[in-house]
Amino acid sequence: MEFSEKEIEEVKKFVKQLNSEKYSVIIVEGKRDSAALRKLGLSGKIIEFHSFNGLVKFADSVAKYKNIILLLDGDRKGRYLTKRIIGLLEHRTKIDLSFKKKLISITKGKIRFIEQLICYEPLQFKI
Repeated sequence: MEFSEKEIEEVKKFVKQLNSEKYSVIIVEGKRDSAALRKLGLSGKIIEFHSFNGLVKFADSVAKYKNIILLLDGDRKGRYLTKRIIGLLEHRTKIDLSFKKKLISITKGKIRFIEQLICYEPLQFKI
């Protein structure tokens, strides 16, 4: 994949913005997603959805957080999980989808899976 300097800078800024969300938890689908974010420098709390046994147990566990940033994949399964999680949590905590929308905008839809962000890791120090 080809990335412009602007796109690389925007991804760096995106990670900085995520890191500034001190009182939020970031929800991803699995281990590769959280590993990709960590490689890019994310230092905040990440919870992997697939480490729970089902939606209800997941929702009950994360409802204690004041702000939840959903960064689920853009495929059919990710969209389904996003809808279900919103349905289970919207009256219990604040759900933030702005980072997901921002990521789609930055990458112009090239990144459908959060784990694909690992592609930016070797480039982030070249500029």
